[in-house]
Amino acid sequence: MTDARPLGTDEATFIAAVHSGDTARFALITERHRRELQVHCYRMLANYEDAQDMTQETFLRAWNKRESFKGHAALRTWLYRIATNVCLDYLEKRNNRTPVPSELSDSEVLYLQPYPDRMLPENPQESVVARETIELAFIVAVQHLPPRQRAVFILRDVLGWPASKAADALELTVASVTSALQRARVTMREQLPDRRQDWRSPATHELSSDERGVVKSYIDAHERNDLDGLTSLLRDDLRFAMLPESGTGTTTAKDAVDGWVSGGLFQRGYDDWRGITTTVNRMPAAVLYLRTPDDPEYRLFAIAVLHIVDGKIAELTGFDATDKPWLDLPPTL
Repeated sequence: MTDARPLGTDEATFIAAVHSGDTARFALITERHRRELQVHCYRMLANYEDAQDMTQETFLRAWNKRESFKGHAALRTWLYRIATNVCLDYLEKRNNRTPVPSELSDSEVLYLQPYPDRMLPENPQESVVARETIELAFIVAVQHLPPRQRAVFILRDVLGWPASKAADALELTVASVTSALQRARVTMREQLPDRRQDWRSPATHELSSDERGVVKSYIDAHERNDLDGLTSLLRDDLRFAMLPESGTGTTTAKDAVDGWVSGGLFQRGYDDWRGITTTVNRMPAAVLYLRTPDDPEYRLFAIAVLHIVDGKIAELTGFDATDKPWLDLPPTL
């Protein structure tokens, strides 16, 4: 399968770099695609650091396979094909190290890491990063798909590739791709029953005033040690995860807050909070800083990523923020 297109500027430049052995020009032309390829790897792997590594591996394989590129397909398509197979190879190794049961266990979500918005492709027309396909719930749902089915779903329903193009990339038949996509769509509908399924449609990238207001109220509740205020922000069917300590699960707002309190929230040493608003995965997030009694500064503690529905927090995913320098958060306030 090849793209029905004349040889473009990128393709001609790439071929010239290959023929001349010009590594600098090769790096320049491939580097333009780094951010979108990294998002692609992140969707496949759910882990920011792994996505960085596999993007670098994609460029290494591209250099090693450079003579095989003849310009019959777009350079971008060729790089996506390599990246997809790099991720499939990595998933096979990862699953061999940590076997995944037939029903996805809570432990697999422990691979999940937040994705910094500043590392998303800058041009939304070219990035193919609709907000709903980078949100944490979507990323987690995709992890329920077997690796090759996952690749088919992302290539077909997220990137919008035709079946023949996806089949060529994965060395499958069109019939196999069609069957895998049908099964993947069923799983995604089961995992995200309340979300629309038209992933390729344009989606807003901006936070609403409602979302910003809820994040502000969430931070205010922490700063005031206001348990009732915090509880009032949560939907009763809250979906909650604090990674890497626990997997995801549905709980009531009261049970969630009771669990936080029993874990020490708002008790001495954990009652002097400050927060700032940010976004990750194009989702609203609260960055929380804690000052302990013997410390003059508020130190980076956690980031709570929120999915807000009708003015309430429907999903809350918390991460330890201290070991994620790529989020580029100030270490102290």
